[in-house]
Amino acid sequence: MTGQDWLEKDFYATLGVPKDADADAVKKAYRKLARTWHPDRNPGDTAAESKFKDIGEAYGVLSDPEQRSKYDALRAMAGGGPRFTSGAGGATGGPGGAGFEDLFGGMFGGGAGTNFDPKSAESIEDLLRMFGQGGAARGGRRRPAGFSPNPFGGGGFPTATRGSDVVTNARLPFRNAVEGSTVQLTVDGRTMTVRIPPGVHDGQKIRLRGKGEPGSGGGEPGDLVVTVQVDPHPVFSLKENNLAMTLPVTFAEAALGATIEVPTLDGRTVRVKVPAGTPSGRTLRVKNHGVRSSKGLGDLLVTVNVVIPQKLNSEARSAVEQFAAATATDDPRANLAEQARA
Repeated sequence: MTGQDWLEKDFYATLGVPKDADADAVKKAYRKLARTWHPDRNPGDTAAESKFKDIGEAYGVLSDPEQRSKYDALRAMAGGGPRFTSGAGGATGGPGGAGFEDLFGGMFGGGAGTNFDPKSAESIEDLLRMFGQGGAARGGRRRPAGFSPNPFGGGGFPTATRGSDVVTNARLPFRNAVEGSTVQLTVDGRTMTVRIPPGVHDGQKIRLRGKGEPGSGGGEPGDLVVTVQVDPHPVFSLKENNLAMTLPVTFAEAALGATIEVPTLDGRTVRVKVPAGTPSGRTLRVKNHGVRSSKGLGDLLVTVNVVIPQKLNSEARSAVEQFAAATATDDPRANLAEQARA
């Protein structure tokens, strides 16, 4: 933003606040206008987008005490902010306004008899450069890139600067994380509704564009970064867009094979075939019973867990002993020692 911009733009009028408004009044006015003119609420409306940018530009200056002081001083010096140009009748601050000889002569100790010639200045930037506030011209030092002349020192007026990101957390029940949800978040006194997409994982970060701190000098606002914490579920867990669960089965079901009714997250059941001889730890995939997200529809991953009974009655013990005798020649550890030596 240039010094000329500061002269031409009435930031107080943009926010609709008086010149003596305190910081809270400025912030309150900004937030109300920003909500009204935010591009998210006015999609495709270029006029609203321009209005939102003007609001952010005004707030960026008036919310900074140092910048606001400089802005007020510059506009007071310029008599309210009209553009200074040379003309046939001499350069003035407008019809009936004081001439440059009076304005700048008084500032720098001259007066009506000063040797300063305002007719050589085409704009306020030219005037400031004459007093060594510009770049290399007139013997002034080169200003940093991105800054424009500043008659009050300090290196110049800052250009548009992006606002800071705001970081917060949101906690969700497992089902809401899987199905997607909306949550109410209060950040820096602002309450906003945040849409959580389906299939979000514990620890995942969601970035909401333009929901962070406002920019300064007309810069765009920062983002809101939400870290999602998902409560665990007693049965299900998430693996990408798949639902995962552990299925307890008996030894007989694993050895002989079985078809088992397995619950799903939506309260229904699905029939899962456990092949004969399925070992504990094997995962069976049930298509299209996972999470529906931007990646598509996931699957249900069922991991078999063979449950060994803790106590056996006499009949069950006898049956197991008979089984052991019938399979005595089978050694599941036949190659274990050889593999250990490899």
